[in-house]
Amino acid sequence: MTDHIDDASRTEAFFTLHHRLPRQSPGSDATTRRLLALAGPLPDRPRVLDLGCGPGRAALLLAAEAGAEAGAEVTAVDLHQPFLDELDEAAKARGLGDRIRTVRADMGDLTGPDFAPGSFDLIWAEGSAYCIGFATAVREWQRLLAPGGAMVISECVWTTDAPSAGARDFWDRNGSLRTLPETTAAAVTAGCTVSAVLLQPDSDWDTYYVPLAERVESADPTAPGMSPGMEWALAATREELAVRRAYGAEYGYAAYVLRPADPRWTTRPETAADREAVHAVNSAAFPTRDEADLVDALRADAEAWLPELSYVAEAPDGSVAAYALLTRCRIGDAPALALAPVATSPAHQRQGAGQAVVRAALDAARVRGEALVVVLGDPAYYARFGCVPASRYGIRAGFEVPDEAMMALVLDDSVPVPVGMIRYPAAFGV
Repeated sequence: MTDHIDDASRTEAFFTLHHRLPRQSPGSDATTRRLLALAGPLPDRPRVLDLGCGPGRAALLLAAEAGAEAGAEVTAVDLHQPFLDELDEAAKARGLGDRIRTVRADMGDLTGPDFAPGSFDLIWAEGSAYCIGFATAVREWQRLLAPGGAMVISECVWTTDAPSAGARDFWDRNGSLRTLPETTAAAVTAGCTVSAVLLQPDSDWDTYYVPLAERVESADPTAPGMSPGMEWALAATREELAVRRAYGAEYGYAAYVLRPADPRWTTRPETAADREAVHAVNSAAFPTRDEADLVDALRADAEAWLPELSYVAEAPDGSVAAYALLTRCRIGDAPALALAPVATSPAHQRQGAGQAVVRAALDAARVRGEALVVVLGDPAYYARFGCVPASRYGIRAGFEVPDEAMMALVLDDSVPVPVGMIRYPAAFGV
């Protein structure tokens, strides 16, 4: 029986069981590199904060590879000193000792001179934010970012809307999971916009679980010097491994690339009171009234119009400064979204209003559970939202258009990307 084991003994046993394993949560060097690329351009020598770093697999890679040339300056934080000692040892062995500074601290209480506001260009938390809660982490850590900074935070999520009773029972006892759209909503509510979401591959779980399973099988809880909580730790880990084998297709780790929302602009879905202003913004932003009339026509199309995806950005005086619209289209027979039009009033152009309203509309689409957006426009502009040429996915327009101008953005990479021709609502006239 293990009911009498106190929390301190259980924690000690957990750390003993995981000591010198290659990873402390699902992940891989390939996933870390992919997330680093999704985090976007960084300063030549970025300041990185790795929270819940464990023995520092990600910290070592970031110190060596983040930034244009010289690698990053990494502050690696964990509460378990033996993990930090492992990281110090590995950093010195790889010649990275001058780039990695370890700090024993609580990620839920980042105070003092080591954690001044605006101190970091990139905040990294692979498999660790659950310790204080995803929403709390997103909300509290933003203050540490320098202007233009990003956070990469992973969270375990349901990948099905109807998890099995066995999976739900386990996770209800071990930290309730959200779905991907619910987790996105939590990030947005906490004040961030979502730049990218990556559902980590099953191989990332193997990288973590295979060595852990071997450790469990070889462990002897009766060995001299073994922690009093080891019997509990072994039983809990065996259950976790069994749940993954039985229900692994129903949950996974999603890694979010997040940035604080632009505080200069309030974004929200349009209301009936905004329609005249929306028409005026679109009329003023384009040479003709075609885009303004397009919005009115789409609003009358019940199959295309999604009221919660018609978004405005307010100027400080409450007037409509910018507008973005997502409507239902199809790729072949598969549902997708078309982003058009995007408009900013001349008085507010080149001040971030357009970007703010597009990001808000895309976040709203993620919260709805939408999987794909297509857009025809300036490649240089829409690339900043993660859009790439649609032809990479086998998606094409039904009319002549430069390949680089017809773009797509995958919102949920757990859903297969459809292949075929874009079928726009009738109001587009194509």
